[in-house]
Amino acid sequence: MALVPLGFLTLFFAWPVVAIIGLGLRGNVIDTLAAADTWRLVGFTVGQAAAATVVALLAGMPLAFLLARTRLPGLRLVRAVILVPFVLPTVVVGLAFRSLMPDGGVLSIVLANSFFNVAVFARTVGGMWSTVDRRAEDAARALGATKIRAFTSVTLPALAPAIGSAAAVVFLFCSTSFGVVLILGAARFRTLETEIYLRTVQLFDLPGAAALSLLQLAAVITALTIGAIARRRREAAVKRRASQARRPVGGEWIVVGLAYGVVALLLTPIVSLVGQASWAGFRALGGTGHDNSLEVSGVDAVVNSLRTATDATVLAMVLGVLSAIALTRLKRTVEVMDVAMMLPLGVSAVTVGFGYLVTLDALPGDLRTSPLLVPLAQAIVVTPLVVRVLVPVLRSIDDRLRQAAGTLGASPWRVWREVDLPLASRALVTAAAFGYVVALGEFGATSFLARPDRPTLPVAIGRLISRPGELNNEMAYAACTLLIVVTVAVVVLVERFQTAVGEF
Repeated sequence: MALVPLGFLTLFFAWPVVAIIGLGLRGNVIDTLAAADTWRLVGFTVGQAAAATVVALLAGMPLAFLLARTRLPGLRLVRAVILVPFVLPTVVVGLAFRSLMPDGGVLSIVLANSFFNVAVFARTVGGMWSTVDRRAEDAARALGATKIRAFTSVTLPALAPAIGSAAAVVFLFCSTSFGVVLILGAARFRTLETEIYLRTVQLFDLPGAAALSLLQLAAVITALTIGAIARRRREAAVKRRASQARRPVGGEWIVVGLAYGVVALLLTPIVSLVGQASWAGFRALGGTGHDNSLEVSGVDAVVNSLRTATDATVLAMVLGVLSAIALTRLKRTVEVMDVAMMLPLGVSAVTVGFGYLVTLDALPGDLRTSPLLVPLAQAIVVTPLVVRVLVPVLRSIDDRLRQAAGTLGASPWRVWREVDLPLASRALVTAAAFGYVVALGEFGATSFLARPDRPTLPVAIGRLISRPGELNNEMAYAACTLLIVVTVAVVVLVERFQTAVGEF
């Protein structure tokens, strides 16, 4: 089972990345890495990612407490609101923050990236917090500790593995953010990701882009390794015992108030963007925009998005299920495979896209002109997310059930069908829905690979906001509203199934 996703990863990820880096290494990589501009890029990339991670942590902790330790009406709605930003397309979030903060700048980039990732802290830390035994806190209070002292000396150390795991994932997402920085940073602020795009697409500086890709790849592997270790510590520390939720008392209401304040702030950019949409913008989606900014109509872009997202999700589900099964059964090299499956989330989508154009002509039937090219790239991005949804659920299944079924004569396939599948069915639906909405809004690789006559909706939005004309802006806001509606519908489905979204 492991060979199938690893073979796909090798063919459609490792080979293109190695090829593009190999071509770039023919240039003078040392000069690029030693340049002062390169390290200014590194400094800004790391700085804004670290700042966004801290902001997401500060905002996510009150939400984690609200979800894990309180029993209040409307918590399902709160969980849905928290998850919506994480699965919104980057172009939607970029445009939403541009409508709130027209001048852009570092602050808007940091806030937008933290807006995306509050859910990672809230749900990952909240999931572990719900298993922390209250009796240890009560014992500390009985010995005279204040609530703050009990939290810092008892609860916080217990949550440290979850906080570390979430921080590594958030830092990775923020450091490789593309659409947000491209829209809000414009030409003033660039990260390694946007600089790789600029050097590849506009300057045709392949050696320089390859050198930056090497630098980024080293940082990504480091972050993924730290995240994998922290995730293992978190899973080992989790006690399969739910902590009793209750109505807040005393100073806990302050934390609850902070949590609801964060929820209100998360809604602000979404409400602002939807408020910009007009009926004229929705009608204009039937055309190609001001001065034919698009080669196809907005409706055609919607159809392209639905088609490619469906293809990508089907492929990602096959690969993700096989990977999740292998990761739960393998005893050796599991950490290596885990990091390998997460690598596509951190490597520049531009590097992968350009690598496709360089390598895929060597395969039977030139995939570079195939409609499957974009779904392949999207599946590379979606598969790690599917894996992170399924692995915790499959690992939670008592292995004695599988052993009992095998003792009664069931084949491995029948054990999966009769034991694992029923218990993981909700997670499978969640993974499919979650993967679909992520593929629908994927912008990084798609913006590089989509042909002008076959753009997806996020690519069409990117082109509309880069061209002058009020009609283009109205179309972009209307298209963003459509994506928000689809995203909210998927999140409602996920919450209806009451399945935690794995790592997220």
